[in-house]
Amino acid sequence: MAILQVRDIDDRLYQHIKTSAKQRNRSISQEVITILEEHLNATNREYRNTTHEFLLMEGSWKDERPAAEIAADIRADRRNSRRFGYTDGFFD
Repeated sequence: MAILQVRDIDDRLYQHIKTSAKQRNRSISQEVITILEEHLNATNREYRNTTHEFLLMEGSWKDERPAAEIAADIRADRRNSRRFGYTDGFFD
């Protein structure tokens, strides 16, 4: 059986895995293996043609404003974004 060693895991991610393992009466190694298996099995079942999905987006965003005005709006939204104001996520 293969051995996998992972280094430099974010402390909050590790604590989340540790808590999840404890709730399910598993070791941390068992929990990580279960998470990987569930993710890989779900990915295989839900195969999507991402290229086709990308091409379907063509023309979905119509805006008559000049590019400079659109870019200014995007920059303004970035400065005022609350995206990084939350502290309950893994990588906020």
